[in-house]
Amino acid sequence: MDTFDSYVLMALVALPFGWGVLLAFLPSKRLQHIKLTSLAVAVVVTALTAYVFLAYNTAEAGYQLIREIQWLDSLGVTFSLGVDGISVPMILLTGIVMFTGVLMSWKIEYRVKEFFVLFFLLVAGVFGVFVSLDLFFFFFFYELAVMPMYLLIGVWGSSSDFGSFLRPKEYGAMKLMLYLVAGSILVWVALIAVFVEGGIGTFSLLELENVTFSENFQRIFFPLFMIGFGILAGLWPFHSWSPDGHVAAPTSVSMLHAGVLMKLGAYGIIRIGIDLLPQGAEDWMPVLIILGTINVVYGAVSAMGQRDLKYVIGYSSVSHMGYVFMGFATLNSLGVSGAVLQMFSHGIMTALLFALVGVIYERTHVRDIGVLEGLTKRMGLTAAFFAVAGLTSLGLPGFSGFVAELMVFIGVFKDYPALGMLGIIGAAITAVYILRLLAKVFFGPLDPRWEHLPDATRLQGLSMGILVVFLLVVGLYPKPWMDLIDSGVAPILARVVSLQ
Repeated sequence: MDTFDSYVLMALVALPFGWGVLLAFLPSKRLQHIKLTSLAVAVVVTALTAYVFLAYNTAEAGYQLIREIQWLDSLGVTFSLGVDGISVPMILLTGIVMFTGVLMSWKIEYRVKEFFVLFFLLVAGVFGVFVSLDLFFFFFFYELAVMPMYLLIGVWGSSSDFGSFLRPKEYGAMKLMLYLVAGSILVWVALIAVFVEGGIGTFSLLELENVTFSENFQRIFFPLFMIGFGILAGLWPFHSWSPDGHVAAPTSVSMLHAGVLMKLGAYGIIRIGIDLLPQGAEDWMPVLIILGTINVVYGAVSAMGQRDLKYVIGYSSVSHMGYVFMGFATLNSLGVSGAVLQMFSHGIMTALLFALVGVIYERTHVRDIGVLEGLTKRMGLTAAFFAVAGLTSLGLPGFSGFVAELMVFIGVFKDYPALGMLGIIGAAITAVYILRLLAKVFFGPLDPRWEHLPDATRLQGLSMGILVVFLLVVGLYPKPWMDLIDSGVAPILARVVSLQ
């Protein structure tokens, strides 16, 4: 078992990456074979993520399941893998969303092989980011996770057209790529600066954690991490690529985009920015919490004004990521732990919401809220799942969103009560547009044109049902998640407290 533990993280990266490469050499016409084998790979990888979640020992805390392979000694680059209490729930989240995304992709018929090649390369990049303990490979996998999005949206996506309002899928793909490349440039500059300033000739995160960087260096370079990673996480005012990208992406890619990719940005802020530059973090957190609060309120107000069902969820996602920024900015255990739990909760919730929108669009070929109404009478299962996701979004007790947001609010109120009040106002606005959306789209009289709509298929129902289970389990019994997250947050906050 010890041998298995030392290779499990490598397998998490190698299996989806290897399958993505191998798929490129298989015959394109064997569609069913490609789908079934891709599903089998997804099952194995998801089982590995569950093993990592269960195998992590919260009593010992720190980095575990470590594996190191020398790669480039002259630059101090090592293929070093390991996980802690922050990365483990993100790994589980990725496995859940990846598996359900494969199920939701079952009806894709156009260039199936190429779709799954890019899909699994993206997933490999995401896993690589969450397990890398070397900053060089962290950035390599970060880029690997981002780059396939351009083709996945540009080739398999859909355009949004509401009369004079036209957003081609190519527009969404290009805008996403330009913003994320700009953010990556900032991150890469900051990483090189850390490597040089560290003066120990290594990209190892474990060794760089022991370096005390000058206060001036931290103040200058922390905002590069904050903004560079923040762009991917949807930080206002660099967020506008995200709703357009969400809307243009195919269903399973929207699930990965909102459910997992945005978490890479938030993860980068805490894993590299706050961990390596704690003094810079402390100096810049007042700015981050203000921007995060704007995220919450602006995103909620924007979501309330949308007609396209997917844009509603896209702006809602921007709003909910604001709670993550607010939680990080508190630099106290409740706020930061709540923010990490919000990353997990939001990932499951938005994956479910985009899956539901995909089912509705597949049946009706419409996303206009003004046209959709009374769907409960024909799509009862879809309506029930949408209600669960919506109630999670507005923070109803019993669902995962309530636990995460409560912790963030308590953490924020300790030092920023005025901003905490604005955050609660944002949550109230969320309740308004979610309940109004449920009432308009699913209840009321059934439009005659929807009388013969079928409900979700069994595969779609299974996919969405898995996501619903996690929203309920975390909401009703969050202790395993919080024990795990607290063990990862404590060492990082200890570095901040030592400065005070």
